[in-house]
Formats: sequence, structure tokens, C-alpha cells
Amino acid sequence: QFKLIVENPEKPVACGLQVTAFVEYYPESEEDLQDRLLLLIEDDIVDIPLLGLIPFCCLEIDSGINFGAVIANSKIISKEISIANHGSASGTFKISYDGVVLLNVEPTSGVVEPKSIKRVKVDICTDVPRIIKEVIKVELEGHGCTEVLIKAIVVEQVLKVQGVSCGNVLECINFGPVYFGSSKTEQISLYNESPECMHWVAVLEDNAIGGEMGTDLQRSADAVLQDLSLKNRTRDVDVSTLILCIPSQGTLLPYEKSLVTLCFSPKKFKRDFGVNDSSLKQDYVLFLRFEAVGNKDGYLQALINHPHHMELALTGSGLPVMLTFNPGPVIKFRDCFLGEQTQVLCTLKNESEFLPVRFSFRKTAHFNISPEKGKIKKKSAKDVIFSFSPHQTGTFKVKQIVDIIGTGLEKNNLQVSKKKSFHQIYLTFTGVCKSKRKNVLFKINPGITPMISNATGQFVADGTGRCTDTAPVAILKSTQTQIHTHWINRNYKDDALIAFPNDRAASIRPSEWNKKYRTIFTKTERYNYVDPEFSYTDSERLSKEAHKEYYADFISSLRQRRLQKDAARQFYIYNNSVSIGLKPAEGLMSPKISITDLHKEKLQLKMLPLDENCLLTSRKLAAIGSNSSIKEIWSGLSPVPSSHKEKEDCSLTLTSKQLHQILIGPSTMDFGDVCVCSTTARKLHIINNLLVHIWIQIEIEIDELQQTSPLSQVVPPLTKTHIPVVFETNTLGMFKRSFTYTINNQHLGHVLVVAKAVSVELELSARELILNPIPGYLAETEFRTTVRVYNPRNHPAEFTWKPIITDRGTAFSIQPAKGFVEAYRDLECEVVWHPGFNSPEAGEFNLCVRKGNTIKLKCFAKVTILHT
Repeated sequence: QFKLIVENPEKPVACGLQVTAFVEYYPESEEDLQDRLLLLIEDDIVDIPLLGLIPFCCLEIDSGINFGAVIANSKIISKEISIANHGSASGTFKISYDGVVLLNVEPTSGVVEPKSIKRVKVDICTDVPRIIKEVIKVELEGHGCTEVLIKAIVVEQVLKVQGVSCGNVLECINFGPVYFGSSKTEQISLYNESPECMHWVAVLEDNAIGGEMGTDLQRSADAVLQDLSLKNRTRDVDVSTLILCIPSQGTLLPYEKSLVTLCFSPKKFKRDFGVNDSSLKQDYVLFLRFEAVGNKDGYLQALINHPHHMELALTGSGLPVMLTFNPGPVIKFRDCFLGEQTQVLCTLKNESEFLPVRFSFRKTAHFNISPEKGKIKKKSAKDVIFSFSPHQTGTFKVKQIVDIIGTGLEKNNLQVSKKKSFHQIYLTFTGVCKSKRKNVLFKINPGITPMISNATGQFVADGTGRCTDTAPVAILKSTQTQIHTHWINRNYKDDALIAFPNDRAASIRPSEWNKKYRTIFTKTERYNYVDPEFSYTDSERLSKEAHKEYYADFISSLRQRRLQKDAARQFYIYNNSVSIGLKPAEGLMSPKISITDLHKEKLQLKMLPLDENCLLTSRKLAAIGSNSSIKEIWSGLSPVPSSHKEKEDCSLTLTSKQLHQILIGPSTMDFGDVCVCSTTARKLHIINNLLVHIWIQIEIEIDELQQTSPLSQVVPPLTKTHIPVVFETNTLGMFKRSFTYTINNQHLGHVLVVAKAVSVELELSARELILNPIPGYLAETEFRTTVRVYNPRNHPAEFTWKPIITDRGTAFSIQPAKGFVEAYRDLECEVVWHPGFNSPEAGEFNLCVRKGNTIKLKCFAKVTILHT
């Protein structure tokens, strides 16, 4: 089957030339052939083998697929099997699978072209935790049957709360006793024990069963029941102010740990008048839940099938500061004179049985305290000396502040704790400083006139001259006296000052350059000597005045700024929709407030935005959710952001806490049994509990869900809406697919759609009927009864009654003989037996459903023979 085509040379082949020969192969059967070709080169023989091969396929398939560890989040995940053809001819394959775990294997058969690869898609559904180990059989042309192993481990998304040092799982944290107003912190570790990234948020259960708010658990049940006023007050307490979780939201990578700080800050609840609460202890039992963002089926369906949260119990006690002063709180000191000191010994006693107390006295003028600060252990005392050292005479009554020092958090940085004053105790110090009496002795002046003397200059009191350091200068205006004024000085300026006769000591000192002095009688201008060595020059005077003006302007600007801030604060206080600045009793009638208005006002208070550092509470979420559920909008929503506000809101990147307040679900949409070639719809609920717009976009690439509309909506704040998801299929069998949606074109989510495509089916109320005669019937009277036909499907069913005819015929009839039964409805049919001479007492009918099932109905007539 080989043919050689060649022209052998008759002469030797010269250098550089060649001889070409062609070998043709014509196979006559599908088998490989071998032969040889002899090449004679002078005296040598070269043997060239010839091989004739038939084209064939060489298929190769992967041995298996390993999905690895995945999360049970009701998502459809896919991987591909590669079938490679390394041969020179096309090869066929066929896949068979008899299990129910693998959702889809496509294609199940096909042809692989030479030198190409065919990919087979395998889908699994991560709806329940399990270990998947399935085998599919693949028949490859030329290789026979090959098995491919499909493996996967579907696990729950687990979030664990562990101790920082030990690493054990924590169920409860006991903060122990803490003073009211102070704080105590504990650290925990959040561990994401799952193979995928997790967004988490902390939610405080303030309405959980078993929680306690300010109850003294050591008291008797009767005493607690009597204190109902405290129970009523604690209902409206914002529990998120008692417990801080830093951070309260975040993201954990697979198998990552994150440190979380919990802070307990108890607050004292006021009781009714007459109840002594100075020594009452308030116990707290709260529950903190750490949830994975997106698990909100419990809210939408009132059922949590897959709990993705970890609950942590928090216990602690709030105690008042029980520091007593003996004597106190009013402390009176003995009277003393200037320069003397009196002391009072005071005993500070810590009456608390659980905690020590740290104190610090603030500085107060004329009073000293030793020691100023210290620490007193529980049920202990410490002596402190109060000293009264007056610096001036008079009666002193001051308020002494005693700061109680504890641990608190920074307002600007909640992750930093520091020592600060959380409680103050006020003492009253009273003291009197008396002045000493001094006898003034006069002596005769020996003749030297002092700087200051009396009218005659004879008697001078000792010590009187110490009161002033400068010589006196007259401050009388010259206009106040005109006696003895010289005619030359009649027109002197009014701003000139009058000098005393004995002020020569002041007249030769450097005086103010812009002031003039005149004598008291003749108003003659006095001579003032200005010493150039001690006086200011003109530039120095200007510089001094500039400095005075600069600081005066600075102080004035500070005052103006303070006044502007106060005015702005007052403006923001009174600039609201409620108070418009109108004074009462000016002709306007106040509106009447009803209970409905109070309910709306309460809802508006609950609608305030949640602080980022504040914990989410179950009561807040329920209040906001109930309010948004009232405002339901089913149509008229915009498919894309149009206004400036919508565009700004829909471009925001939401936090985990914000995403937790957006409810989209159910996450698994079960349509149940659906007839082929029929449509059915389910609602995808969307609840926006935020104060901003959100943009929801649905991406559907599934043919069975193509009628779903709308696929894009802008949901307003605090609004509830839904999108109808329409399902239609032409293929019988189980259907499981998932589609995705995005929030603000950033945050991704998915919904699993489950349905079972079935054919049309009808059911009968009974498979056997017995027709009884009517009492007092006449001969040849027909027997009648009814049978009910049910349609449990979602599509109308067309039916026909077909009697089964025997040799004796049939005496039964049914009306209506054919017709339609609407979806989820029923139809009553009447069965009649016609008596006759040879009428059979039994009969059968077939209920034939078009493109559906067939049911057999047996009928029996109960005939009674009367004997005379």
C-alpha cells in the first residue's frame, strides 16, 4: 500500500545536487503498516523504514477536582474539568453521574477536536455543612471508562470569642465591682475559624431573657419586686452607654485573630423619693452578640437556620463611692490672727467592702491639706490634717473639692484609658482671721518737718508714713478754685492740676510730660524737672503706646470671638422647626398634642443616626426596623441615582455596621413545586434602615429568571420595598441557581433560588366511591354522589374523564366530563349510576390530565333488594 515515485539518476550525482523521491501511502484498512525503502549509494545500502499510521484520538482527563474548604453560605460555586485531545483525530466523551450532590455537570457529552481542550463545568451548592466526595464516570474514546473524583469540604462560618492570654473560648466576662462614673476594660480576641473573609459587627442584646439592669442580685425577691420604679426607669436607658466595644465592627481575614476591648461604665439610676440608695449596689447582666454581616434571615423569616454569631455574657456591678469624713462635711477652724495657723485632724474612712478609693484634694487659698492625695483600702481609714493659714484678715467660707480618681476613656480616643476624676465630694471650710490691735504713741517733733505732717507739724504718729511710697500730688482741678488767681493766669487750661504747697519732693521728680501743675492760689505754672536719663524718649513712648494698643486689641478680639461663639450657639439652639422665636401669649394658639403625635415624636428620636463608636442594640434595630416597615413603597422608585443627594449617598462606601442595617432577603428563595411552562413569583424584600439612599443592582444571567424586573432601584432612607423575582422553566427536575446583587455598586451579595420543576397534576378527594340509594327512593331512580378534584400546582390543569368500558358496559357517568381546574383551586364532579335490567354495579374512570398524570377512580353502587 506504499508507492514509490522517483527517477533514479543514470549518472553519478555531482556535489551540491540532490535526488528527490516521493512515497505515497494508500491505506486499505484501519490498521498500521510497516515497510522499508532501500537506498543504494554506490556499494552501500541504506535501509529507510516506512510506517503507515491510521489517524486516532488520544484523550486525557483530569483525575479530579478539589474545591477545598468553602463556607456554607448557600452559594453556587463552579470549577472545570479539562479533557485534552493530544491525537490527530477527533474524540468523543460521555459523562454519567447518578448522585444528587452535584448540581450541574455540563456538557455531559461532546467531541474534542484534535490538539484542543474541552472544559466541563461542575457546580456544587454550599447550602449545608458536609463533606463532598463524589465520583463521576467519563467514557473516553479509545480509553474506556475513567472515574473523576470531586471533593469539597463545606463548613460553617464560625466566629469565636477567645481569651487573650489563654486562647480558650469565652462564654462570660465578669468585670466585677466598678464605681459609678468610672470604667473598667477587658480585652478579648475574635477568631475567624473559617476559610473565607468575614465582616463582623457587635450587637448588644438589651432585651434578652435573663438580662439584668441595675438590680441588686443579693437582695431578696420581695425587695426587688417592691422596687418597681427602678425597673420602669431602666426600660428607657440606653444600654449602649454602659458597654463600649472598641472596635464594634471590622473585617477578619481567613483564620485571623483581632483584639477587641470591652469597657464597662456603670451609671447610677435614680430611685423614687424616700428610697435610700447611698449604699445600694446595682448588678448588670448583659449579652453581647458578634454577628457576621449579611446574616439577617432571622429578621425576615422569623427563623435562623444558620446561626453565624457568637454570644458573650457580660456581668458587672456598679458601686457608689462610700468615703466618709470625720469631722465633716462642714469643718470649722479656730479663730486666729494674721500669720498664725490652726489645724484640724480629719479621718477619711472607706466604707466600701469591695473596692479601694483614690482621693485628691484641690488647692484652695488660705487652706493647706496634708497629704493632698492618697489611696484608702477597702474597709480602712486614713488621717488627713487640714490647716488654716490666712494671708489676710476676714471670715473665710470656701468649698473644698475632693476628687475621686479612677480609670476612664479619652473622649477623642476611646482606645486610650487614663486616670481621671469621676466623682467629687464637697467639704465646707470655715475660718476667721482677726487683726491685732496696735496702740499709737505720739511724740513731739524736735523741729525737723517730715514729708507728711499734720496741720501744725508738731505731733507725728509712729508708722503712719509706711503706708505710702510716693510723695502726694494734688489732684484738684484748677477750675474748682478762683481765689487769688493772678490776672495773667485767668485763661489757663482746664486740664492743669493743682499742686499742694508742701509737694516739693514730688515737683523735682520725673513727671508725666503731658501734664502741667499750677499753684493752688495764683495758678502759676510750677517748674517740673525732667531727668533725661530716667525719662522715656519720644520713640520709647510711641513703642510703649503701641504695645498697649496691641494687647488691648488682642484682648478685645478674644472677647469678640467669645461673643460670636456664644451668639452662634444660641442661634443653633433656637433655630429649629419647633421654636421660631415667637413669644407666648401673642395671639397664637398652641396646637393640641395627641397620643399619636407623641408616638411619632418618639419614632423620630429613634431615627437619629447611630454614633460610630456606639454599639448597635437589638432594641434600636427593632425600633428603626419597625419604623421603616411603616413606610412601604412598592413602585415609583428611580432605577438610577438622579438628584445630587442620591448621587452623593449612593457613592458612599458603607461600613459593616451600616451594612448590618440593610436587610435584603430571604437569602434562600424557595419556589417549591413549579409547573413547567408556567411563571411564579416571590418577593425579594429590601429594607433600608439607614438615613441615606442606597442603590441596589441585581445581576441575573439565568434563563429561568429573565422575567425578573426591575433589576435596579434607588431605595430612600428608612424605606421598605421589594423586587418580584419571576421563575419560569421548561425542564423537569431540581433547580438550584444563585444570582448576585450589589449595594452602591461596591458591596456584593447573593441569593440562592431553589425550585422543583414538575408537570401538571390533579388529585382526587377519594379513589373509591360508593353510591348509596336515597331513603324512600323509587325503582329505577339514579344514585348520585360527588368527587372533588384538587389542583395543588401553580398552573391551570386541563382534564378529561375517560370511562373504562367492560364487556357488560358501564352504567356510570360523570359531569363535567372535561374542563379546567385553576391553580390552587378545586372542582366538584357529580357521579351518577343509572339502574337498569343488566346494569353493572361497578365501574371505573380514568382522570387524564393533559401533559400530566392519570388517576383511576372506582365506583360502586350499593343496591338493596327488597323481599315481599
